[in-house]
Amino acid sequence: MRKIGLVLAILVCTMIAQAGEYAYLVFTNTSGTTTALTVSNLSATVSGSTLVVTNDDGTVNFTLTELASMQFSTTDTVTALENVLDGDLPVQVYSIDGTSLGTFDNLVQAAQQLGAGAYVVSNGNISQTIVVK
Repeated sequence: MRKIGLVLAILVCTMIAQAGEYAYLVFTNTSGTTTALTVSNLSATVSGSTLVVTNDDGTVNFTLTELASMQFSTTDTVTALENVLDGDLPVQVYSIDGTSLGTFDNLVQAAQQLGAGAYVVSNGNISQTIVVK
C-alpha cells in the first residue's frame, strides 16, 4: 500500500506541476461518478488509503481503491481516456521521471510487459499517464 501511495503522490505532484492552462482537475471513481475541482491553490496528499485534495473551495477525500482516473481539463467534464491513444499504434513508454523504458508494438503489449506502476505512454504527439496494477 505504501508503494501505491508513493506512486500516486509522485503522479499527483507531476500532474499539478503540469496544470498550465487547465482550470479543473477532474476525478472519476470506479462507478463512473466525476468530481471536478478548480486548480486554484490546489494541493493533494495521501493519508493512508485516502487521497485528500484541497483547493480554494474546500477539501474532498477520495478512497484510492475507488479512484479510476484523474485528469486536467479546461471544463468541469472529462473525455474518455480510452480514446486518447490509438491502441493499435506503436507506443513509447517512459517512467514518471522521464526515463525511456522502450518502444512496444501497441498499448496492450506495453501494459503486459511492464511491472506494476505508473508510466507515461506516447504515440506521436499524444501522451497519457497509465497505471498498471
